[in-house]
Parts: sequence; C-alpha cells; structure tokens
Amino acid sequence: MQSQLDHLDQLKAQLDTVRHRDNDRIRQALELEYTYESNRIEGNTLTLRETDLVINEGLTIGGKPLKDHLEAINHRDALDYMKDIVQQRVNLSERVLLDLHSLILRGIVRENAGRYRQVPVLIRGSRFVPPQPYLVARQMEDLFHWYENETKSLHPVVLAAELHERLVTIHPFIDGNGRTARLIMNLILLRHGFPLAILKGDADARITYYNALETAQTSGDKSDFIRLVADTVQAALERLLSLLR
Repeated sequence: MQSQLDHLDQLKAQLDTVRHRDNDRIRQALELEYTYESNRIEGNTLTLRETDLVINEGLTIGGKPLKDHLEAINHRDALDYMKDIVQQRVNLSERVLLDLHSLILRGIVRENAGRYRQVPVLIRGSRFVPPQPYLVARQMEDLFHWYENETKSLHPVVLAAELHERLVTIHPFIDGNGRTARLIMNLILLRHGFPLAILKGDADARITYYNALETAQTSGDKSDFIRLVADTVQAALERLLSLLR
C-alpha cells in the first residue's frame, strides 16, 4: 500500500507542474461526471447527457421521476458548497457535514435533511446492521475526534477513504449517506491538492464498492476499501495529467 501512496504523491507532484493549464471546461465536465456517477450508485436513472440537460439547461426529462431531477440539482449545489469550503479553508465540522446533507436531500425528504436519524435502519442487501439511533450522535462525535487526531498523521488518501467508510458505517442519516460520504471524501482530497475521485456507478463497479464497504464493516479489514479509493484517485490523477499534457 505504501508504494502506491508514494506513487500517488509522485503523480500529484507531476500534476502540480501542469495545473496552470486546468480550465473551467475540464472542471465542469469532471464535476458533471462525478454528480452523475455518485447519483447512479444510488439508483438514479438519469443518463450523463440527461444529467447535463437537467443541471445546465434546466430541462425536464420526460418519463424520469422528479426525484431523479432533484438529486442531480441538489448534488450539483452540494458539490459547489463543498468546493467553497475547500477554497475558504473552512475546517471540516459537524455543521459542514449537516449542511452538505441538507443540500443533498433538499426538497426530497425535507423532515430528515441535515438531521441525524431517529429510527433504526437496515441496509438492503448487506449483512451489516448500522448502530441504533441513540448511539448515532455519540459515534459521530467520536468520528470527528478521530478525524482531528488523525488528520496530520494519515496520508490524505487513506484519511479520505477511512472517513468515507467510517461515516457510512455509522449511517447517521435516513437517506443520502453514500452521497454525503463521497463528498466528504473528496473534500479531503481536494484540500490536499488531489483531483475529484469519481467512484463509478455501473453494476460491476457498484458491487465492488459495496463489497469492499461490507468487508470493512463486518470484519474491520479496511484494506480493500482503502485500495479501491487509492485506485480511483490514481485513475483520476492519470486522466487529468493526460488531459493537461
């Protein structure tokens, strides 16, 4: 794992030498793809082109649920908020997390947007059982303490991956846990100069993602999930380097 992390640092150093060639068109295309894939993981049926039309043209796609339209728009706004947090160097906090989640569920599940769940939940298709609701607030407090303690000692990619996994394992929200966790993961990556890590939402990639998460949640072995995130970051670095060169 350390050799891959060293390789990621080398790729990032190479990216830093050509970062001045980055431009709005590339960033907008990657951000659109990220919104599409993150929503796709959760079952959103909009295609990449339809996501573009909904977000950037304000169009309504016939035959597609209103919820899918709202998820696309909300994710775009949550991503913009996340980028503002990075640019303003605002510390990651519970308030930032709840604001992101509130944007994700805005107009979809109003009563639960930006609020920890008050009911027990099960994750469909998983053997893992999230903690009872009365434990959520305390475990989230512990999560932020862990982040504060580890933020300077862990490699940024490992920190981002673990924060992602720990958040979805607590499963603090009724809905929107995955999208929020992926935004928080990318907040950490962007803050340390890495590009957006776009976890894919096709069937095979989704199964790999969920299996790696479940392994971490049921056995405590996080290596598969950390490696998955590292591979995704590496692909993002190589792709952006190729574009800018």
